[in-house]
Amino acid sequence: MWDSFLKTVEQVNSTLNSYVWGWPTIILILGTGLLLTIRTRALQVRKFGESLNTTIVPTFKSLGKKRQKDGRVQSISQFEAFSTAISGTVGTGNIVGVVAAILAGGPGAVLWMWISAFFGMVTNYAENVLGLYFRKKDSQGNLSGGSFYYIAYGLKWKWLAYLAAIFCIFASIGMSGVQTNKISGTLSEAIVRASGGTANAEMIKLIVGIVVAVIAAVIIIGGIKRIGKVASMLVPFMSLLFIILALIAIVTHYYRIPEAFAMIFTKAFNFNAVGGGILGFTFATVIKKGMARGVFSNEAGLGSSVIAHSASETREPVKQGLWGVFEIFFDTFVICTLTALMFLTTFPIADLNALDLKADGLDSFMSMSMFSTNFGAFGTATFSIILPLFAFTTIIAWSYYGEKGVEFFFGFMKEKNRKYPVTIFKVIYVLLIAASATIHSGLIWDISDTFNGLMALPNLICLVALSGLVAKITKNYFDRKKGAKIEPMLSAYPEMNEEFKQDIQSGDREMN
Repeated sequence: MWDSFLKTVEQVNSTLNSYVWGWPTIILILGTGLLLTIRTRALQVRKFGESLNTTIVPTFKSLGKKRQKDGRVQSISQFEAFSTAISGTVGTGNIVGVVAAILAGGPGAVLWMWISAFFGMVTNYAENVLGLYFRKKDSQGNLSGGSFYYIAYGLKWKWLAYLAAIFCIFASIGMSGVQTNKISGTLSEAIVRASGGTANAEMIKLIVGIVVAVIAAVIIIGGIKRIGKVASMLVPFMSLLFIILALIAIVTHYYRIPEAFAMIFTKAFNFNAVGGGILGFTFATVIKKGMARGVFSNEAGLGSSVIAHSASETREPVKQGLWGVFEIFFDTFVICTLTALMFLTTFPIADLNALDLKADGLDSFMSMSMFSTNFGAFGTATFSIILPLFAFTTIIAWSYYGEKGVEFFFGFMKEKNRKYPVTIFKVIYVLLIAASATIHSGLIWDISDTFNGLMALPNLICLVALSGLVAKITKNYFDRKKGAKIEPMLSAYPEMNEEFKQDIQSGDREMN
């Protein structure tokens, strides 16, 4: 009965996915990024240096310093907001997802990841700017924002905002499902190998799913502050460890680097299937897999990471927007690129052509093999640590995104009563973490892709409609930095704009 249900879900999702990730969505993603690039005068290029100098550089300098607290606003630091957001984006999609994209669409899919990320840098910037500009504050002083807020109060399409909130809830469940599935798949594979094939893989997956669900529940109950603390501790560690190992592996096979880049560029425009295996994909497959996995990885256009950024203590929308530029750069141009080069330099093309691409869990198996081939048992052990950490931080970040979607959807209820639907969501979220551990790997990826695509649609429509406002807020910020005496555009609401302006003038939070 369960198998029959899953087969039905697979058929329905396959049909829906073909529409969600059709050419209109791909054109909308690229078109939105292109429009924002034009209206901000290629901000992701012009202000990239400033995005480093005003975000990650001063943050590292301030590590260990205590923040001032006045008791008025319950918020998190910029770095904690960034860590929560990056933990939501840097997940299995950066390792297993990239491998899956190459296996499903060929090496050319990597180029489309880069293209989507280039435009995604300014798309994510715009999301953060609008998210902070239209965010709200509750009676406890907690700041909340996201695509549903700027759709509702900026575009003023409440029905579309509610739809965005629903899609966010489902996307959070789909995203956590992929992460858990990859954790259970990776650890069960490692244990089965260690046992010589005698261990029960399905039982191991179920146990891993339950353990992940229990640990996640403890952190999720703590809310955004605990999530931010955990993310700010784990994300730098696991990212640095992965970067070091990937660079060692790539340098070891340096003689294959030219071939890897050649495949990425020459196979990005395959208009006809020209052979078997990894070389035999049409242009449509290459671009769709590259775009879908790119969006899965960096989330630019989804309107998800802005939910975490909106909880930041910063008062300047543009300043937090610049975090979004660096976020996408780090996620795709650093982590995903290292994964792609590590994979393509580790395995000769002949070995990849010989693979059975329909085998369940092939992406996880090849990802682990990539580490074990380069580093032996140490590589297998390290991968079994890195991937679960990548995945776990994504699970807890997306729980917060889904929670905020629930809060917004039930905004018609009294504030104190909204805790009931939020609690129900958290319980369902945790239960589905455990359940997703044993589901077919390919189905989990496809369902998550569908939900991500649905979440992106209302967000992208709003970004196009409000692109002029993004340009206006951007100009206002940089004009003020040059010394112009003009009214700051910090919030869409006069009372909050005045409050934030006073905060900046008094230097409460070093936000100038």
